[in-house]
Amino acid sequence: MRRTVLLSLALYSILLLTGFVVSAQQADTSIKTRTMEDIGAHYDVYKKIALQIWDYAEVGYKEVKSSALLQKTLSDAGFAVKAGVAEIPTAFVATYGSGKPVIGILAEFDALPGLSQQAIPEKSPIEGKSAGHGCGHNLFGTASVAAGIAIKNLIAGKAFSGTIRVYGCPAEEGGSGKVYMVRAGLFSDVDVVIHWHPGAENDVTLTSALANKSAKFRFHGLAAHAAASPDKGRSALDGVESMDYMVNMMREHIPQETRIHYVITNGGKAPNVVPDFAEVYYYVRHPRKEEVVRIFDWVVQAAQGAAMGTQTTVDYEIIGGTHDLLLNRVLAEDMQQNLLRVGGVTYTPAEMEFARKLQATFTFKAPDPGTAADIRPLKEENDAGGGSTDVGDVSYAVPTVGLNTATWVPGTPAHSWQATACGGTDIGIKGMMVAAKTMALTAIDLYRDPGLVVRAKEEFIHDKGDYQYKALLGDRKPALNYRD
Repeated sequence: MRRTVLLSLALYSILLLTGFVVSAQQADTSIKTRTMEDIGAHYDVYKKIALQIWDYAEVGYKEVKSSALLQKTLSDAGFAVKAGVAEIPTAFVATYGSGKPVIGILAEFDALPGLSQQAIPEKSPIEGKSAGHGCGHNLFGTASVAAGIAIKNLIAGKAFSGTIRVYGCPAEEGGSGKVYMVRAGLFSDVDVVIHWHPGAENDVTLTSALANKSAKFRFHGLAAHAAASPDKGRSALDGVESMDYMVNMMREHIPQETRIHYVITNGGKAPNVVPDFAEVYYYVRHPRKEEVVRIFDWVVQAAQGAAMGTQTTVDYEIIGGTHDLLLNRVLAEDMQQNLLRVGGVTYTPAEMEFARKLQATFTFKAPDPGTAADIRPLKEENDAGGGSTDVGDVSYAVPTVGLNTATWVPGTPAHSWQATACGGTDIGIKGMMVAAKTMALTAIDLYRDPGLVVRAKEEFIHDKGDYQYKALLGDRKPALNYRD
């Protein structure tokens, strides 16, 4: 009899537990469904914000109107907004709620110089404008704000407790805005950070980024009449060109994964005047931050040698420096499930026509436009991708996870007029909404499953090892005029 009672009690406990689990799963499903519906219901609101920032097209550290618009949107939604953080006028932190966990969402909003473009499938710059959102950061910032507000609504409705923060991050494009924010300790109490990026397909990020260090090298010479008295002058432009030649010769002797690129930002003003000033802007990238530092130091030696050989002088200013991306598979696997739940982007017939016209401008074979609806399998890539991001520095401060969504027609390269064009259409807005929903659903999991946060932190601590974070750009103040 006693055994029968014990078995009955055990069976009853199992049924209760099973019922609780089913109930919890149903609750999660209900919350996630309502959250996706809530974000979707505000499609036109967020579209208007994204297109306004697309129209502003403000470059790094000059995103005054773009930052203000996102700040106002968050403030109106009930967030406490602190602006001008980390000595950056356009950086901000918007907070709602209290206690743990603290979940951060990154928002970017800077444009790129030289990529002005109308929202049409043929190259056509906007008259009177030079910059454009060729990396889709008008979408980036807006989706992050949308996700943050969705989570705020859930906290306010007591679906769960905790703190949500939206980080307004300026000047990702070469200005390393997040590095200064990390250095200022703005992520010190955050449990997990979520981010995303516009792209040409839908996938969760399991590929690292290239570490990067950049600087402007400034050569100083002596001006003289280039025909009457060239022997009296010393050409700063000769210094720049000599440096460039030596750096190009270096390419044979550095690891093949390295990327070095430069632009001459000032080469003199008139051919008949020996230039007494010239400037060249360099990027050095490599999958490993240690190797970036070594190769950058070699570039500095090339500059010094060029100055010696041309009897000029040279100085340089570090502009930016970013880490590689520390990945977190625990978080990526969770985000992948949420991305699959949200789904990709489906084009209308008119959008399909736009996509095919845009693809006709490519110099390569493009994927089927219909692949914008696909979700790529979660797969860790061994290389470091082709770009750099200051999200890398955040990933060395706190467990971080991100995704890409199809805001551009499949096959569209980043930093192109085609990407700018897509970002001003519903093609871009639809991808933006996929990102907003996926980030919000991932955040819900973090609030409702403490074990997920614990496991993510354990992986973070293991993979970071004994590395002590140090900003590659040193202790310089934010390069607020780096686009001048």
